[in-house]
Amino acid sequence: MKILGMDSSGLVASVAIVEDDALVAEYTTNHKKTHSQTLLPMLEELRDMVELDMDTIDAIAIASGPGSFTGLRIGSATAKGLGLALGKPLVEVPTLEGLAWNLWGTDRLVCPLMDARRNQVYAAACEFLPEGEGFGLHTVIPQTPIDIEELLEKLTALGRPVTFLGDGVPVYREAVRAHCGVPYALAPAGSNRQRAASIAALGAVYFKQGRIVPAAAHSPVYLRKSQAEQEAGRRQQS
Repeated sequence: MKILGMDSSGLVASVAIVEDDALVAEYTTNHKKTHSQTLLPMLEELRDMVELDMDTIDAIAIASGPGSFTGLRIGSATAKGLGLALGKPLVEVPTLEGLAWNLWGTDRLVCPLMDARRNQVYAAACEFLPEGEGFGLHTVIPQTPIDIEELLEKLTALGRPVTFLGDGVPVYREAVRAHCGVPYALAPAGSNRQRAASIAALGAVYFKQGRIVPAAAHSPVYLRKSQAEQEAGRRQQS
């Protein structure tokens, strides 16, 4: 089984190919260019480097949200276009589950944090439980937009050590230090940001479970309205 993974949900742009239990190739950047400038050229370079016949992939796994509204739209459009052109299904991988997969197998709670501005994060809490020869990902706190202090109260109430990762960590590090009432750790570089390898690997798990959608049916999961939509709603109410 061969899965193409893509993630443009945050500051990171990443594409990867996973075949069976092997990572064939991954191209990840965390730089200032917009994803509309980087995602397709990255995919083309990866394809050429490993001489990939795109018709041989079984599905396209896409980080489906939450995240940056613009980034999600770019990733969604790219995945849908490829899926329609190749006649391949999409696997929608929640962004925060993909982030948690970076720490596969840990016995601690994993809490991905993405900066959602205004003292809020997109967050979830996940755990890995033994399944067969490996571990399955299970959600303890479903992904949601939430005030950072409220999230830390929920994690403290669970009473379990937790590892934080994601672009929200440097933004809310002081809040974590002040309000996290359980032992915590911060994931290191290499595993603390979005990786298409994790999207593809978790996408392969979901593909086997039949969690696929036709390319034309895919749409991102934003979890909340954009700033422009919120302001438009307030103007209509006034």
